[in-house]
Amino acid sequence: MNKIKNLIEIIKPYYPGNDPAHDWAHIGRVAHTAHELAQGEVVDLDCVLAAVYCHDLVNLPKDHPDRKNASTLAAQEARPHLKASGFSEEQIAIISKAIIEHSFSRGLKPSCLEAAIVQDADRLDALGAIGILRCAAVNTQMKSRFYDPLDPLAEIRELDDKNFMLDHYYVKLFKLPELMNTSKGKTLALARVEYMKSFIQELMKEIK
Repeated sequence: MNKIKNLIEIIKPYYPGNDPAHDWAHIGRVAHTAHELAQGEVVDLDCVLAAVYCHDLVNLPKDHPDRKNASTLAAQEARPHLKASGFSEEQIAIISKAIIEHSFSRGLKPSCLEAAIVQDADRLDALGAIGILRCAAVNTQMKSRFYDPLDPLAEIRELDDKNFMLDHYYVKLFKLPELMNTSKGKTLALARVEYMKSFIQELMKEIK
């Protein structure tokens, strides 16, 4: 684990506290979840954790025109830091794949178990109680409204998550359990989605 400690010292400054959806606390949660998902699996845990620590080295806003390339740019940014931390070329190749393939906007299926675990762990952080907080944080950055006051659940209009935060739950977040790669990840995702649905039920009571 010395390689991981070396890497953390190098890359921690990349995660300032001005973006609560992608700060060092986010990285810590994803690392913890990835470690949990990796238990009992035959994987290179150092590669899994290194990919988690580096997956948001380049983080572009949701509405940035180059958003889909952010994970590739992050993998490129990570390479010299991984080498300096003592990772082999074989490990760097695995880590790079995991960083690139974690991205939802890229729509890639993981090519190895390490990448699958990283993708699941990162997506789990978009769900549950922390997912509600992160979604609200991104919503604030994009200057969109919480919901459409005339039709909050989009019953008679098209979903529009660029303008309404609540729509994003239905456009993306509630679909994540079916996209999980690991059985543990899917179980956790389903439980977190149920929590979010209970939140929406309470919200509907309050806004009426």
